[in-house]
Amino acid sequence: MTKNIYVAATSQHVGKTTSTLGLVSSYITQGYKVGYCKPVGQKFLDIENLRVDKDTVLFSDLIDFELMPEVHSPIILGKGATKTYLDDPDKFDLDTKILKAKEALIDKNEIVIYEGTGHPGVGSVADVSNAHVAQLLGAGVVMIAEGGIGSTIDKLNMCTALFREKNVPILGVIINKVRIDKYDVVKKYVGKWLKKNNIKLLGVVPYDKTLAYPLITAVAKAIGGTITYHADYRFNKVESILAGSLIDLKELKSSKDLLLVVSTRSINDAINKIKTISTLNGIENCPLSGIVATGQGFIDSNTIEYIEENKIPLIRTDLDTYGSVIKISKIEVKINRSTPWKVQRAIQLIKDNVDVKQIGA
Repeated sequence: MTKNIYVAATSQHVGKTTSTLGLVSSYITQGYKVGYCKPVGQKFLDIENLRVDKDTVLFSDLIDFELMPEVHSPIILGKGATKTYLDDPDKFDLDTKILKAKEALIDKNEIVIYEGTGHPGVGSVADVSNAHVAQLLGAGVVMIAEGGIGSTIDKLNMCTALFREKNVPILGVIINKVRIDKYDVVKKYVGKWLKKNNIKLLGVVPYDKTLAYPLITAVAKAIGGTITYHADYRFNKVESILAGSLIDLKELKSSKDLLLVVSTRSINDAINKIKTISTLNGIENCPLSGIVATGQGFIDSNTIEYIEENKIPLIRTDLDTYGSVIKISKIEVKINRSTPWKVQRAIQLIKDNVDVKQIGA
């Protein structure tokens, strides 16, 4: 009999996809035939005339399956779907679509992992909340919550209640993104509450800042900018922001993936300073993964030469420097097929910190 696991979360951006990647990989490593499905999606991609949820594309690469929207991404509640459904719900048979996907998946796999959407109530407007879908699939739930104590327990209590109402079993909880200095105390006290409520603590995963690094392409989108040089390097990662007015040796030595954000009027001075400090201190490799040049101004030939020499993607934006930094700092970073190092790191984090064998034990 196929084991069905539904990965849910207390809210958005707590690590549902990260955890799902780790679970899928763990079961594959154990020798199981694993299937994946995103029953209800909100953000889609068009791939070779196929419209599928964006997370599905990532898992098709990992598991190496041929994308079939009706199987791996049966429902997408895109823009306008809410009104369309509410105007005439009888036109839709969403439950049947989900059940057909399930039948196709359990026919070929020993374990099927379904990835939920947002918090447990998402989809309720179309009668396909996470709790309803999990019940329909006959799946047990692995709940992902973000690290903390009081707020984490409050959210777990509220979110698990939706599944309990539908008689959906909670297989266990993964506490994600836990600060290292809070790790032991979070594990102790959240673990106490879970034990009292007969819920397994599957693991506590420490916060890993590398998973929060955005890409140059995400930076350009966030600030409404255009990559005018070396767009081929738009998938460079950004570890930290370097303000043009605060360039010093410590900053330059701390990372090789710095994003220089500077007004176009000051970019030439900033690059000259970086070159001088690098030369004087033996920093051989360019520390920049990208440059954001804000506002209007002229970039001289020496700066262009440095950009060309080191293949640095340059983003031009009409925003000022402060506005750009604010928007960049608010980027919500997601794992996708353009961030392979994040995929591998996510898998390793789950392997190192989650006891997958407890699920269903």
